[in-house]
This record gives sequence, C-alpha cells and structure tokens, in this order.
Amino acid sequence: MESFVTDAINLKSYNLSESDKIIVMYSRDKGLIRGVAKGVKKPKSKLGARMDLLVANKLMLHKGKNLATISQAEALNTFNKTRQNMDKIFYSIYVSEVVNNFGVEDDPCSSVIYDLLYETLNTIALADDKIAIINAVLKFQLKMMRVSGFSLELDRCLCCGNPIGEENMYFSAKLGGVVCLECNHNYGLSDVMHYKLRDFLSVLANSEFDEVTEYEKKATEKVCIVCFELLKSYINSHSAKKFKSTNILQEVV
Repeated sequence: MESFVTDAINLKSYNLSESDKIIVMYSRDKGLIRGVAKGVKKPKSKLGARMDLLVANKLMLHKGKNLATISQAEALNTFNKTRQNMDKIFYSIYVSEVVNNFGVEDDPCSSVIYDLLYETLNTIALADDKIAIINAVLKFQLKMMRVSGFSLELDRCLCCGNPIGEENMYFSAKLGGVVCLECNHNYGLSDVMHYKLRDFLSVLANSEFDEVTEYEKKATEKVCIVCFELLKSYINSHSAKKFKSTNILQEVV
C-alpha cells in the first residue's frame, strides 16, 4: 500500500468497531483527511492518547480505497494547558469545528489553514485570561473566512459603496459586512455596530497573528464577546454544515 507522512490536527472521531475509531483530521499537506486508528480503544494501543481530539501529530498513513489507515503517530503538540480550563476547551472545539466545516480534501490552502489552526490552538492553550483567548479566536475567525473566500466588508457600505467613517453602522451576517445608516432603510437590520468596534475588527483582520495590537490591549471582555458573536453569526450563515459547538458556547460566553 502507498504510504504518506503529514502533520495533522485531530478534529473529530467516530467509533468504527469495539476497538477501532475513524479520526477526522486537518493536515498540512492534504486538507481534511479521515484515517482509521486500529485498536486505539485498547488499553495498550500504540496510538493511544495521540488520537485524542485537539492533538497535533506527525503521522504515517497507508492509503486505502475509502479511508487511510494510521500506522504511526508522533505527538507534536497536545495543547495540554487547554485541557485544564473550560473556556479554552470550548473555544478550541469551536475553532476546530469551523475548520471541519469549511475545510475540504486536497485543499489548495491546506498549509495556510493548518498553520492558522495550529497557531490559534497554541495561543489559546497559553493564554492568561479569557480576553486573550477570545482575541485569538477573533483573529482566527477573520483570517479563516478570508482564506475561505468570505472576507468581511468593514470599510464601505454594502449597499451604496460609500466609505463609512466615524459613525455608527449596521452589521449584516447574511450580506457579509456593514450597511450605512441611510441605506439601512432598505434592509431593516437591527445589529448596530459602533465605528470603534468596526475599527477593532479591521485591525485584527489585517494584523499578524502573533502581533498584539493596541486595540487588543485595550479591549474589554464584553467588547470581545460582542465581536465574537457577530463573527460567529456570520460564519454560521455561510456554513453548509450546522455547528454543534455553538449551543455549548452560548453557555460559556
């Protein structure tokens, strides 16, 4: 059988038999892949905890007709500090579900998405507080949607095309951006966005992931949660698959 090696992060798993599981992973080279972890549910499995969710591994897999078989796994990062904090667990599950919903097999953007997911999970794991956790997730949401071809329009009105300066506006998850006060008479949107909130999101969208901007330093937990909810609704509206983690997140935020 033909074999291949890749770095991959475990997103989901399904029971296949009494001892085997199917692991859904996002890989750096091939996008979404599904592999059979044989005997992983046995106490002395050679794969063991490396097949847990939210673990990054270097894998060797054998190609099969429908599914690959995982033959070797070396843990690259278990994001261990995430497992000690409920906020970190839930937000990590959320970002992994976004990748599962928008990622595809043989994804041409696989290396970009893998690196973004890895950096997000690692930043969440090392975060000191909830604000730092959500800031990492906000950057992930904005950058993931851009890579997926769904960039938000935050500078100009989606209706008239005029730039929106230091004035309030309305946010439309369905349309994918902002609408000025005057044009909103045609839409009847209810999510008012303050221009400083828009500026915050614009800066995050255009900053490097590991860069800590002045906006992030000044952001309150309330501001971060409002932005997260806006972006979550936008992502939900463009996903062909339903999100299971969002109901749990509702309890967290």
